[in-house]
Amino acid sequence: MSTNDLSAWLGKSQTVTDRLDPNHAACIAVTLGEPVPASGKPLPALWHWAYFLETVPIAQTGTDGHPARGSFLPPADNRNRMWAGGRVTFNGPLLVGVEAHKTSTVTAIQEKKGRTGSLLFVTVKHEIVQNGVMVVSEEQDIVYREPSPPKLVGTEPAPVSQWKEAVDPTPVLLFRYSAVTFNSHRIHYDHPYVTEKEGYPGLVVHGPMIATLMCQAFAHANPQARLRQLSYRGLRPLIAPTPFAVAGHVTQAGLAQLWAEQDGTLAHQAELRFEA
Repeated sequence: MSTNDLSAWLGKSQTVTDRLDPNHAACIAVTLGEPVPASGKPLPALWHWAYFLETVPIAQTGTDGHPARGSFLPPADNRNRMWAGGRVTFNGPLLVGVEAHKTSTVTAIQEKKGRTGSLLFVTVKHEIVQNGVMVVSEEQDIVYREPSPPKLVGTEPAPVSQWKEAVDPTPVLLFRYSAVTFNSHRIHYDHPYVTEKEGYPGLVVHGPMIATLMCQAFAHANPQARLRQLSYRGLRPLIAPTPFAVAGHVTQAGLAQLWAEQDGTLAHQAELRFEA
């Protein structure tokens, strides 16, 4: 199916309502090794990815474990799905235990040629409103690539960091993050599938979890900072159970560079704007 045939998906929109349940926040907290936020308190940055979940019956999932394509997102048949990156604006904190509404809209569909074949990029805009105020606005870039060997080796050296935290991506950690985000993509927990069908040498660490851990490490090193804008992208996948690190440094007032590194080279990177 050509990109022109997918034009019907442009502008497609859906709204999901969720009360940011405190018990679920506790599940996220123990998964990420963080304190449990109390009801009425701010939800840590990017934890909203574990809410507003897309719940479909198992009969309506594809062979990769994702919801079958062709409903909200375009079909992109016979391609492997990856979370490529995105941009998030934080206008304030989401509050635990308070109802919120997320409206998602497909804003762009673009076919590109990459080194490993054709790539279909789909951009989805999300706006989260709580107490009548748009608290979080973001764009997510999803890429569907033709089956091909993934890039696994980094070439760009990691910068000198001001803070760094080690991450041990055990199968239990990946399973728990899949569970709290209701993410049934089989590359994160099904070893025979990920190695035999998608060509990875092991389980793939979730891109959203890597971005969350990068922000978490920044918050540990800069506890008084208020996050305002985040732009992030994946350079290559991280494969469990090989350890990696999330790190960063402040480059100027209100601006920080964040990244995930493995064996001294970059795997994911982000730029964060903040207020002290």
